[in-house]
Amino acid sequence: MPQYKKLYTVGWGDYELLDAGGGKKLEKWGDLITIRPEKQAYFNSGISFTKWKEMAHWEFKEYKSTTGEWVNILHSDKKEWHIKYKENLFQLKLTSFKHLGLFPEQKTNWDYIQTKLSNQDRFLNLFGYTGAASCIARSTGAEVYHIDSVKQIISWAKENMNLSKSKDIHWVHEDALKFATREMKRGNLYNGIILDPPAWGYGAKGERWKIENKIESLLFVCNAILEKGGFLILNTYSPKLQLDEINRIINKTFPDSENEISELWMTTKTNKKLYFGNIVRLIKK
Repeated sequence: MPQYKKLYTVGWGDYELLDAGGGKKLEKWGDLITIRPEKQAYFNSGISFTKWKEMAHWEFKEYKSTTGEWVNILHSDKKEWHIKYKENLFQLKLTSFKHLGLFPEQKTNWDYIQTKLSNQDRFLNLFGYTGAASCIARSTGAEVYHIDSVKQIISWAKENMNLSKSKDIHWVHEDALKFATREMKRGNLYNGIILDPPAWGYGAKGERWKIENKIESLLFVCNAILEKGGFLILNTYSPKLQLDEINRIINKTFPDSENEISELWMTTKTNKKLYFGNIVRLIKK
């Protein structure tokens, strides 16, 4: 059986994972602190929830698995604000589906991207979301293509590009697999690709997406458009894609690659360990 390691990512000056437990997590984003639901926090918190509520400005109350509302605890009127990561500035917003517009656990991938890209390279961000990876890739001088199926999210990503004083990212409102397939037919190649697909969702034209049904096709196409010596990063969150299944798919779609498959974790300031899904990094031979 293959051995999988735990890859730990860490916070930075403007973000800290303060505590987790009881199905929630306590996070510091710049000068605001939030409480959000977290299924992986099935253990006891390091600090009592009473203490959490003395610290937090906002708490997200979940009504269903995808909806809820933010409750103001410390009378903050700030619903949009910025946090910094290196030279980049990102806009955060209290959304109706608990997210703020940034996945801080991705810091480990942002750093990896910066070490791998140069100003001669082309980088593809599939399922690009609000563009943190795109902005960081662009800061290396690489040519960057950002793909997302939601227009409003692309608008948010453009805000982040402008806040980061970057420019000339190529924005594409399209289904990720359709775009990658077109690039394959055109013969276009990339030196780096990152995929952060949701477990399920909808394409730009309302197409139903389930990762377990599409991931092999997507990775086959990514192999075709990735330069030799180029890198690919895949993040997965679906319980239907366990590590052994991911390993099987990678060996099938990138048989000659040098790859590393890991669990992604973060340690809270109270020394609790929180799981954030699985991650693949590979170099195409």
